[in-house]
Amino acid sequence: MGVDADARLREPAHDGLTEKGASESVRVKAESELVSIPTQGPIWASFFSVAPLVLVATKEDDGRYDVAPKHMAMPLGWENYFCFACTPRHATYANAVRHGDFTVSFPRPSQVVQTSMAAAGRTEAGRKPGVEILPTFPASRIDGVLVEGCAVFLECALERVVDGFGDNSLVVGKVVAAQADPAFLRGPERDDGDLLRDAPLLAYLSPGRFASIGESFSFPFPADFRL
Repeated sequence: MGVDADARLREPAHDGLTEKGASESVRVKAESELVSIPTQGPIWASFFSVAPLVLVATKEDDGRYDVAPKHMAMPLGWENYFCFACTPRHATYANAVRHGDFTVSFPRPSQVVQTSMAAAGRTEAGRKPGVEILPTFPASRIDGVLVEGCAVFLECALERVVDGFGDNSLVVGKVVAAQADPAFLRGPERDDGDLLRDAPLLAYLSPGRFASIGESFSFPFPADFRL
């Protein structure tokens, strides 16, 4: 059925506003309700954001191994590089630079307490009791350890360190070996949704909360989308 343009123009505007005017009014109202976040200091504690939670292990100068939780951690690009944010004040940074490698273990949701223990402080003697009781096993390609029971394991050779992000730096490694529990591996005969329900992932909701991700949905990519 055709539309009578003249008739449409004769229709009364709702509440004295045209459709365009109503849309702009809603937009202006929504913008006026936004709250500014001061940027004189870090903004990240003002709202929640989702991040992975991993355990990064490095070799200490005395031959022991340190394990520290990191949530500012992710693949860097589509090739086999992995990075995490750290400060030069932390042992993880110094160890990685000194020895030239590090490992990454991805804990399961059931390991959140173990992961938290790795964040405990050091004693006066420089030991980390919370780390010393973590069960680990040797890495296959580098001089390092991996945390038992985790879902995915990466062994990384230090690629570079980029300093200067305020008090923080970006530590980048080249993945030279990777292993995983078969329950967490995707495959052509496994539905992705079923996989995540059966083997949920641990996520850190910064600041200070965590979640077990088992429910997921296919992302609605455009039909012509290409990576």
